[in-house]
Amino acid sequence: MKGYPLDALHEEIAFLAYYLHWDHDTLLGLEHRDRRRWCEEVSRINREVGGSSKKEKSLLDL
Repeated sequence: MKGYPLDALHEEIAFLAYYLHWDHDTLLGLEHRDRRRWCEEVSRINREVGGSSKKEKSLLDL
């Protein structure tokens, strides 16, 4: 069984902690799909608020 890449986990945790100010234990307690969904939502909001005409990359595009 292969685990979730540790680098990806760190990126998601840092991204959500930065934008949502949630603590480490809360973020690690999220299921993988829930954490990814929160990353998608924060990225979407950033694109909408930023008002950029070009499509900006989200954390999930990296």
